Amino acid sequence: MTRKYFGTDGIRGLVGQHPVTPEFVLKLGWAAGKIFAQQGKGKVFIGKDTRISGYMFESALEAGLVAAGVDVALLGPMPTPAVAYLTRTFQGSGGIVISASHNAFYDNGIKFFSGQGTKFPDELELQIEAMIDEPFVCVESAQLGKVVRIDDAPGRYIEFCKSTVRSDFSLEGLKIVLDCAHGATYHLAPNVFSELGAEVIVIGDKPDGLNINKDVGSTYPENLRKLVIAESADMGIAFDGDGDRLLFVDGSGRIVGGDELLYIIAAGKKAAGKVCDGVVGTLMSNLGFEQALARLGIGFSRANVGDRYVIAEMQAKGWGLGGESSGHIICADVTTTGDGIIAALKVLQNCKRLDKSLAQALADVHMFPQKMINVKASNRQALAGNKAIEEGVAKAEQRLGSAGRVLLRPSGTEPVVRVMIEGEDEALVNELVAELATIVEVALA
Repeated sequence: MTRKYFGTDGIRGLVGQHPVTPEFVLKLGWAAGKIFAQQGKGKVFIGKDTRISGYMFESALEAGLVAAGVDVALLGPMPTPAVAYLTRTFQGSGGIVISASHNAFYDNGIKFFSGQGTKFPDELELQIEAMIDEPFVCVESAQLGKVVRIDDAPGRYIEFCKSTVRSDFSLEGLKIVLDCAHGATYHLAPNVFSELGAEVIVIGDKPDGLNINKDVGSTYPENLRKLVIAESADMGIAFDGDGDRLLFVDGSGRIVGGDELLYIIAAGKKAAGKVCDGVVGTLMSNLGFEQALARLGIGFSRANVGDRYVIAEMQAKGWGLGGESSGHIICADVTTTGDGIIAALKVLQNCKRLDKSLAQALADVHMFPQKMINVKASNRQALAGNKAIEEGVAKAEQRLGSAGRVLLRPSGTEPVVRVMIEGEDEALVNELVAELATIVEVALA
């Protein structure tokens, strides 16, 4: 149920076996309301990003929840992590985000949060799926839920973001370009950084419902890179459509991704004598990042790709920092989920702790060339145990030696197998990934 993407035509995706239409979202809201009602008497908080279909699905969810007898609080356009934070702060029984993250405007999706601001447990999502098949029965009029709008939600979240760094922390003297992806951070991030003293230039802050993530944001940083150079800015920061991930561009125009940003946070904490026993990454985390942490005496553990798995591994290890190469960074000392704005502040705070610019803070990190090819494969499960593929992997690993990695990963959302190779020699990496992708394509045809 978490993060199921679909289009407004109801054809692009399914939740279970149900076509996703406004009628279905009404029933989903009712089913979720029945489950939320069991969690307590608090309101259910609904936030959304800026895509045009969000208004339609917000109304449908609201009606379904109210029909189940649950009170609703509407937050309007807000980042995913803001909904998690406000749900927790207001002691709600749960939160719902209507967003398709970095996808184009015609996709949308629904994410659920518990009253503690964490991702909904699998067992509760399964209960919602089971409830969907039950007959829709509206409660009596006297038991209908009520709806309020939280008008000061943006201001509350801005103040929370600023509170995650020291009260004397200042960005004065820094010129920062922000790219808000025409998404959920457009009315928040500029205020956070300017109120902390930075000179802020903003792009991607004029959403029209159709332009979210279009040639802007963390998945398309080229315009940000050009503007940082043109404005002689100290750096640029790009968020994605729902504000839970980010990337940086340094003053020279070099793109700095999630692994390197995690390194800066970890290195700064270590230098300041703060507890940083280890960092959780994913199977996609760069080997150079892992080696740089090791040189600082900081542990590292890999989880499966996905914030749910990263957070689970952080909890298992008792570590407070983790994230993905995509820029989804979780700072568990201050928040329960990935948060682009807060992660950006943590990077800047730790650059100050190190007394280094962004580029200087990364001088000891030597990222390995990494190449990934998506191979179309309708039968992704046939990957395991395929002799030709196993032989191809073994050959690639032999040629890489100890200074490289091979990873084959079936996509969880698309009919593709992701073929990734990483090593010190970029030419060899490109050669091997092309060879292995061809082997996988033929074997799974």
